[in-house]
Amino acid sequence: MIPILNQATLLFPSKSSNEAFARAAAACFAAQLDPTLEELGDVKTAVSEAVTNAIVHAYPDRLGKILIKARILEGNILELSVRDWGRGIADVEKARQPLYTTGGEERRGMGFTIMESFMDSLRVRSIPGKGSTVTMRKRFSPRTTGGK
Repeated sequence: MIPILNQATLLFPSKSSNEAFARAAAACFAAQLDPTLEELGDVKTAVSEAVTNAIVHAYPDRLGKILIKARILEGNILELSVRDWGRGIADVEKARQPLYTTGGEERRGMGFTIMESFMDSLRVRSIPGKGSTVTMRKRFSPRTTGGK
C-alpha cells in the first residue's frame, strides 16, 4: 500500500449543478502536486465524467449522495474515488465498453473511456442496488524550475 501524504473528502447531493463544484475542488486539491494546465484539465475532465455518471445513472429518478475522496500518495500520485449509493451497475465490463449507455439517446456512453484516457488507472467496483465506486489515479512528474 502506498503511503497517503494528504487527503480530503467531499460529500454533496447528486444535483447536476454540483458537477462544476466537484471539478473545481478536485483541481484545487491536485494543484499541490504542481501539475501543468493540461494535467489539471485531465483531472477535471475525469472527475466531471465520474460525477456525471453518478448523477445520471446511479440516481436517475431521485437525489442521492456522492462522495469524493481525494488523496495525495507518495510518488506524486493523485488518487480520486467517486462513490455513490445508487442503483449500481449490473455488468461493469459491459458498462466500460465505449458507446454503451443506460442513460438514453442523449448520452454518448463514453464516460469510462474518457476517464481511462485522462488518468493512469481506473478501477470500477459496483454492487447492484447498493452503489458504485470509481477510483482513478494519475502520477505527476515533478517539474523543475529553470536554473534553481
